Amino acid sequence: MSPWIRTARPVLAVLSPLIAATAQWLTRAYPSDGGALDTALAETQARQAVTVAAWLRYPTPMDAALVTVAGPGGSGRLDWITGADGVEDVDLSDDAAREHAWRTWVDEVVASWAACLLSTPRLAAAAVAALAGCEHANGSPVEFRRLVTPDERDRRAAALLRHPDLLAPIAALHRVQLLDRLEPHSAPTA
Repeated sequence: MSPWIRTARPVLAVLSPLIAATAQWLTRAYPSDGGALDTALAETQARQAVTVAAWLRYPTPMDAALVTVAGPGGSGRLDWITGADGVEDVDLSDDAAREHAWRTWVDEVVASWAACLLSTPRLAAAAVAALAGCEHANGSPVEFRRLVTPDERDRRAAALLRHPDLLAPIAALHRVQLLDRLEPHSAPTA
């Protein structure tokens, strides 16, 4: 292992801005219509889906480090697909526009994969199984229960976030790459 990788920030910390921004994009594009608890449950499900997708997309510390250098790409195309276009043209010199700067950390592929996981329970289970022994967990117990086995309250809280028809345009963007990534782990066809 390269010496600089050993001294680099932990992989979770490196991917944190990408995971936070992409989860935020999903919850803003597909918001919960309930109160504070429902909003928190939807955010948790989005974060779990995005975390699994990011860990699959960037499986090694080197991959995670490279995405922080190159940048994840931003939400421009996703915004356009969902009808929130125009946000990417904001002048970031304006204080009000700076609140949109988080969108530069949104990863389109991760958002698409997360949409696949949220709308297809079999894919979510296969994706979590594919993470067994991954470097990201680093020996820590990680649970993705709300993603893989949501209860009725979870489903109700994230009705838009888990709706297959609503997520279809985003999920379709990179579904094939997700299925290819899961293929060695015998992903179900979706």
